[in-house]
Amino acid sequence: SSSSAESLDRLYPTVGSTKPPRKRTTSQCKSEPPLLRTSKRTIYTAGRPPWYNEHGTQSKEAFVIGLGGGSASGKTTVATMIIEALDVPWVVLLSMDSFYKVLTKQQQEQAASNDFNFDHPDAFDFDLIIATLKKLKQGKSVKIPIYDFTTHSRKKEWKTLYGANVIIFEGIMAFADKELLKLLDLKIFVDTDSDIRLVRRLRRDISERGRDIEGVIKQYNKFVKPAFDQYIQPTMRLADIVVPRGSGNTVAIDLIVQHVHSQLEEVRAAWAALASAHQCHPLPQTLSVLKSTPQVRGMHTIIRNKETSRDEFIFYSKRLMRLLIEHALSLLPFQSCTVQTPQGHDYEGRTYSGKQITGVSILRAGETMEPALRAVCKDVRIGTILIQTNCNTGEPELHYLRLPKDISEDHVILMDCTVSTGAAAMMAVRVLLDHDVPEDKIFLLSLLMAEMGVHSVAYAFPRVKIITTAVDKKVNDLFRIIPGIGNFGDRYFGTDAPPDWSDDEDALST
Repeated sequence: SSSSAESLDRLYPTVGSTKPPRKRTTSQCKSEPPLLRTSKRTIYTAGRPPWYNEHGTQSKEAFVIGLGGGSASGKTTVATMIIEALDVPWVVLLSMDSFYKVLTKQQQEQAASNDFNFDHPDAFDFDLIIATLKKLKQGKSVKIPIYDFTTHSRKKEWKTLYGANVIIFEGIMAFADKELLKLLDLKIFVDTDSDIRLVRRLRRDISERGRDIEGVIKQYNKFVKPAFDQYIQPTMRLADIVVPRGSGNTVAIDLIVQHVHSQLEEVRAAWAALASAHQCHPLPQTLSVLKSTPQVRGMHTIIRNKETSRDEFIFYSKRLMRLLIEHALSLLPFQSCTVQTPQGHDYEGRTYSGKQITGVSILRAGETMEPALRAVCKDVRIGTILIQTNCNTGEPELHYLRLPKDISEDHVILMDCTVSTGAAAMMAVRVLLDHDVPEDKIFLLSLLMAEMGVHSVAYAFPRVKIITTAVDKKVNDLFRIIPGIGNFGDRYFGTDAPPDWSDDEDALST
């Protein structure tokens, strides 16, 4: 029909149309569940990569794989196989099923009687899909609706995703919009026999979604099969790769994995270049170093000495932390105010002009700075971020975060005891920015920093204030600061570190 032809014209690009070549790129994280265990390793599905350019943005966008195909064709299984074979630390698996439109009351009634067409392009919120993918591709955080298939409605709570090394977007209409197609770096169509798809759909809808067999077959004949013939199967011609037999086609999956790996190598090279950039430049103006008084230098002498006992190390570290916190607070914005003394005279003073101060520690060594902050900031709120270095790649990975509500309105004291390359600090700053904390309200505090880390953070985030008690010149091949302080977390907590761990807090920072 003419209406069908018009709808197809709206959905698909004109055959033979050209568009400028896309940059093949990458980013970092995933949704639920929070991790995927494979035979090789655990792949974390919440976090972001450390690859940023001098403007604090990702040097490469996320590499987005689009997975299209009919209902129950095995798209999710293929996606999981790709994730396992890629063996990258951070992945987003984004399902189109999360983006069904909110139904009206009449549509709810139709859905309850299996008379609403969920397999038509109009059933999906393409505007929200496109906006979400654009933000994820740029490495920004997004909120994803959670759809309840038993009630045909969105739940009240939404889930938060961050960027990822690779984003896999799967859905029956994954190729059914011109703007959406522009965001996909690789388009894969999973082609599975219709009989197999019907059997899988029957099993899934009955066991997982509480449907009866008559309703499933009615919906399949009335909506699913016609939609596949009209809207889904024609998109096969748009795919870069067609995977017949779905998850059974391991050759096609291997080819896909090789292609994506080649894109990720470009990103890792960009991060390596950033780590060595600016090293000959003068230290940035955003850096504030505690004045090296005889007292401060004396405390550094004690905590740097490898013969210092753990008790003395803890005692003098705490003293330095207190001085560092006090120094950082002096850099907060203050405004003039007048108070009346008990003698009835006015005193022209100063008062903090911000709303609130929040401390965020990079676990675990950053947590040791919390008591000093609590001692001088009444009712300070505390958040935590856990970043660990992958022992295979040397890259920092975000594993956990807990931040107070409305943190975007606060000045944030970000605490990490040592910073060598600055990668973990940059990741932590990026997480705060994702939670809408203004860059100029972030104060990065560290007892000891290497020049490399100072430069990396400062050039990535030029408005972040960097505050430390000392800056050392070098970082060795194991990312230890030279002359350094040793592994702060192990010396403080009395734990033993493997010989190849970095100087940055338990290898949680790099």
